[in-house]
Amino acid sequence: MTPAPVARSSLPLVGPGVDSLPLIGASGTLSVCGSGVLCSVVLAARDEEARIETTIRRLLAQEGVQLEVIVVDDRSLDGTREILRRLAKGDARVTVKRIELLPEGWLGKCHACHVGASVAAGDWILFTDADCWLKPDVIARALLVAEREGADHITLTPGVAPETPGGRAWHLAFLLTLADWISGVNRDRPKRYLGLGAFNLVRLPAYRECGGYEALRLTVLDDVKLGLLLRRSGKRTRAFIGGNDAECYWGATAPAMMKVMEKNYFAALEYRTGVAMGLGIGGTLFWGVALAGPFIGTAAGIVAGAALLSLSLPAGILARRLGWSWSAAVLVPFIYPALFYAVVNSAFVTLRQGGVCWRDTFYPLDVLRAGTLR
Repeated sequence: MTPAPVARSSLPLVGPGVDSLPLIGASGTLSVCGSGVLCSVVLAARDEEARIETTIRRLLAQEGVQLEVIVVDDRSLDGTREILRRLAKGDARVTVKRIELLPEGWLGKCHACHVGASVAAGDWILFTDADCWLKPDVIARALLVAEREGADHITLTPGVAPETPGGRAWHLAFLLTLADWISGVNRDRPKRYLGLGAFNLVRLPAYRECGGYEALRLTVLDDVKLGLLLRRSGKRTRAFIGGNDAECYWGATAPAMMKVMEKNYFAALEYRTGVAMGLGIGGTLFWGVALAGPFIGTAAGIVAGAALLSLSLPAGILARRLGWSWSAAVLVPFIYPALFYAVVNSAFVTLRQGGVCWRDTFYPLDVLRAGTLR
């Protein structure tokens, strides 16, 4: 079989250690496709009628790679089921699995990913979100990078289209918090790991060997902890800024991002209340002191203020690469109190509820604390 040419992406590189997925020229091809490499794409869908059809059609239009698309309908109550039936009938590459009841001891998404992965037949398996739209060459480029780097895992940060300057500033700050982790995994630092739900591409044997979603059954941050499982198994990860390579539809404004992160931030801290309060309150106080520093008139105060405002520089580089205006980068130093508040809010909401409500199912906090992967 002759591999199809892979189109050039428009997103340029960001910088050493923290890059976008490398480009392939118009004449470039993915040599591994000539060997019949198959990629199994697994989607866990729950009430996704608004975007699921476009998501799947974009997957089926991927260039330079053979695909099977496994969609797990996780108890959807809207029109998702009918859309999936029609798509599967129209293309033999689409397989639909329907879940009616969630087994005891599983989070819904983790169980859906486990079900999809259990029937995957590919050399690689891609876990992506049901509302994430991929560029037509992105899987091929990821496979090319994996082949070149000897990597078992390629992950991309989610790209979004924020509707407000505050939303753009939040996402730039979020990417800055990930920068050290991205750089760390790309330099194979022993304690660095990462995985992101928008695009987690794993060699299928590596996925099976590390334990996969069977080991993540009660882990809210399943995407990140998949990276931890792979690291512990001695597998190599490469992480990249996704930009418009992986366009997701969530968190278009700063308040929306706070809502999205209600179940995530406390989970990221392994449900440690003291750590959450210390980070949220201490971080806010530190930010306030740095902001007030230049007005104190001391050299230390001026340096502290300058250090805070200097966050606009790397944020500006990211904004430029993502095609956003510099105005969002200027706001980044002032968005951090919202991030610290989101940490405290995540802890407060989880503790008040006594657990997490996700995909219309409630999971008690003691169950999550006992079941999360550490």
